[in-house]
Amino acid sequence: MSLLILMRHGQSMWNAAGFFTGWVDVPLSQKGIEEARDGGKAIAHLPIDEVHVSMLIRAQMTAMIAMSEHDSGKTPVFQYPPSEGASDNETKMQEWSQIRGDAGQEAILPVHRAWQLNERMYGDLQGLNKQATREQYGADQVHIWRRSYDVPPPNGESLKLTAGRTIPYLEETLIPLIDSGKNVFVAAHGNSLRSIIMHLDGLTEKEVLALEVPTGVPIVYERVNASWIRRDNLGKSVPS
Repeated sequence: MSLLILMRHGQSMWNAAGFFTGWVDVPLSQKGIEEARDGGKAIAHLPIDEVHVSMLIRAQMTAMIAMSEHDSGKTPVFQYPPSEGASDNETKMQEWSQIRGDAGQEAILPVHRAWQLNERMYGDLQGLNKQATREQYGADQVHIWRRSYDVPPPNGESLKLTAGRTIPYLEETLIPLIDSGKNVFVAAHGNSLRSIIMHLDGLTEKEVLALEVPTGVPIVYERVNASWIRRDNLGKSVPS
């Protein structure tokens, strides 16, 4: 039995300002830093063997702050695996970032970055004020762009399109790790996590529209006999 721990990043500076963010790479606000710390304290006692984050700084900040509260005392270390077509700088980063000292693998917590975990790309809405956008296009249209399953904003992604990259990452990367006995912590975004939770909980396209993923609050699943059981943070099993 292994754990999958999901956490949406803490409030970002653009969350606080009321802007559509998407793939724009903005950091956490002070409130978001505090949320990440509180989320980390809530899961400090749970075993974690690997961390997976999106390519965006707000998810990475959240993971690092949360892990600074973890009881294991391990040091999170970003991994730079070799890849085809890597630039000279990327190749050098992979070669020169290897641990050769006394820390050893037992003292570190591997951190993996994946673009598949990025937030839904909001297209032409990125950087726009949400209230001003409602006034321009109408609240109903903006609600459809934000909350529908398969209607994307102009030149952006729908939740369905987002699931097209998050679910393969879950099935091809995360679940094999969990089935091998590892406990995995994922720090990502509202919509990338909504699509994953939809899959784990077996939600319909209609049911997922009401799903809200709060910032900085861990959601814990236990993998039992190829099934998922949702747990609270104290370790007591509850139905998913």
